[in-house]
Amino acid sequence: MTQSSEAFVFDTGPLRHFAVQGWLGVLKFLTAERGAIIPESVEYELKRQVHELPALHQVLDADWIRVDRSDDLDFLMAFARYEERLAVGEQNRGECGVLALGKTRGFETVLDDGAPRAIAEAEGIPVTATLPLLCQAIREGRLTVPMVESLADDLPAGSYYLPFSEGGFRSRAHQEALIEYE
Repeated sequence: MTQSSEAFVFDTGPLRHFAVQGWLGVLKFLTAERGAIIPESVEYELKRQVHELPALHQVLDADWIRVDRSDDLDFLMAFARYEERLAVGEQNRGECGVLALGKTRGFETVLDDGAPRAIAEAEGIPVTATLPLLCQAIREGRLTVPMVESLADDLPAGSYYLPFSEGGFRSRAHQEALIEYE
């Protein structure tokens, strides 16, 4: 059984874009040893989008992603604090759940949006983003640079923001000292 302090808790964005672009298996591979969790708020966001993006059924039906349905007072209070800061109507509630699980359970959060990532960093919540997660796998020899380059070139086709243009993964990752040139 995976210990909660070692698990990754994912926001909607990475799961949605990886599923839509056909790369969800990479996330399964990367989280296999630690576990992947989503809060109920992320599950809700995915269910709201599945009629437009049928590929999201892959996420919702995945046996390797556990839905955390926390309803204890600590979690609910943390969720409410993040909701006050981030939520705009129904938007960003997934991130609130991710942050609340990170804060109350010690999960490592996977957040690509700057505002929730900054909150996590300021509050000492373990946080990473998709790009560093992929680069860590390259450094560990679990993924190759060409594979991640291909993935990085595919994701923007689904409106996924990456901080570089097509073909720019290798130089950006090297510039940020996330990988070394081969």
